[in-house]
Amino acid sequence: MADKPSDNSSENESQEEQRCGVLQKIRKFNPREVFTWQLAKTLAMGQGLAAFICGTAVSSQYLASNFHVDTPMLQSMLNYMLLCVTYTSMLLCRTGDGNILQILKKRWWKYVLLGLVDVEANYTVVKAYQYTTLTSVQLLDCFIIPVLMLLSWWILKTRYKVAHYVAVGICLLGVGAMVGADLLAGRDQGSTSNILLGDALVLLSAALYAVSNVAQEYTVKNLSRVEFLGMLGLFGTIISTIQMVILERKAVSTINWSWEIGLLFGAFALCMYALYSFMPIVVKLTSATSVNLSLLTADLFSLFCGIFLFHYSFSGLYLVSLVVILIGFITFNAVPTVTKPAEPTTSSSSSSSICEDGCHDNPVTQDDISSKEVSIGIPTDMDLRDDEVRIRKQKRRSLGEENGGEDAAGVRHSTKM
Repeated sequence: MADKPSDNSSENESQEEQRCGVLQKIRKFNPREVFTWQLAKTLAMGQGLAAFICGTAVSSQYLASNFHVDTPMLQSMLNYMLLCVTYTSMLLCRTGDGNILQILKKRWWKYVLLGLVDVEANYTVVKAYQYTTLTSVQLLDCFIIPVLMLLSWWILKTRYKVAHYVAVGICLLGVGAMVGADLLAGRDQGSTSNILLGDALVLLSAALYAVSNVAQEYTVKNLSRVEFLGMLGLFGTIISTIQMVILERKAVSTINWSWEIGLLFGAFALCMYALYSFMPIVVKLTSATSVNLSLLTADLFSLFCGIFLFHYSFSGLYLVSLVVILIGFITFNAVPTVTKPAEPTTSSSSSSSICEDGCHDNPVTQDDISSKEVSIGIPTDMDLRDDEVRIRKQKRRSLGEENGGEDAAGVRHSTKM
């Protein structure tokens, strides 16, 4: 019976310590440590990328509604061609390991897969509008966030904290408010011919975008931005051209070209080119997950433009959605993520143990060690043999000198006699 009061007192003490710890954290909280210049720059750059996506959406909407032009592969091909002309040319002018020939020798097949993934991600999301509604596209397109976090955890070894998951939940609530505003405003556009197929295409597009963005983050942080954009432009141009000839040959031939259509095509290509050019910079500063959270506001910017250009009806939930998404984005970037270091392999661990012993400073493989042991062992045997020969010669000399001394003494003694 005497143990129960002691247990209760220990529990109360632990609870008081936890409360004191929470209060101390609240008192030590400094807004200047959260709302830094780096966060403001990241937020501004992310919203700039969202504005570029808004430009592509508005130009595509004008082409489809006013001029009845629906050629997503042709529009994407123009973007990849601009990337190829700019960044692939830079790789051609480089020397050494950064040259395009050296890159193609080492990892050409990886960039072929990356180009295929990126092209199909752009194509499937546009194709989904033919089968499902705008609401479904906006909701299911958020599937990219959990896929990105999973791939970052698996491939990039990024470890998230509780605050990051809370921030993602806040951003998704903002997207829900935006979709609710669309439903209230009667903006549930799109087709309902095959909703299941359309939803599947949206999910596929989100997964492909996640793969492309994780590959982009890895390449930009470990290799270079120019290499990523140059190889993506090269293989993206080839793949999109082939796909455009197969799928959109008739649609392109029926376009009644005018300066307005040419201007809209140019605006779409320039916005996409700017998005692809600046996105790696923001990804290198933050992460692919953070950038995609900031891009959730792109639909809102498109809606705000549509209010003036296409006479969409306005809803106060749009502003609520924008504020909620920005709060989630700030919360996500306020807490830094943790990158788990790569586990050492067997060879690296053996070399590190050698370094700890003080024998070698550089990583050494087992073959190098054995070869060095052999090369050291052979001269040692030869040195032993040489020492033996030298000792024998010295013994012979010493014996000869003693014999010579005895003979000389004998001669002197005989002469005296």
